[in-house]
Amino acid sequence: MTSGNPTLRHRVIRIYKELLYLGRDYPQGYNYFRNRLHTAFASQRHVTDQAKVADGIRRAEFVKKEIEALYYLKRYRSLRGRYDPFI
Repeated sequence: MTSGNPTLRHRVIRIYKELLYLGRDYPQGYNYFRNRLHTAFASQRHVTDQAKVADGIRRAEFVKKEIEALYYLKRYRSLRGRYDPFI
């Protein structure tokens, strides 16, 4: 991937760092999340086609949105449980 488009490489690194940052609060722990994330990215290391790399970035963005939704839902349930005792 080093011989590919440098902007794609920077996008991959950026999404990897963003996902790592989101993994701090993952329910199963940061180490679990980090190992799974590293394995997922390392398994795609051989991909050099720019279209496939862009597809992978889109998939990672989707995963990022799903994790954010998980966190917002957890936060919502926590706040609702504090203020609505009948749940």
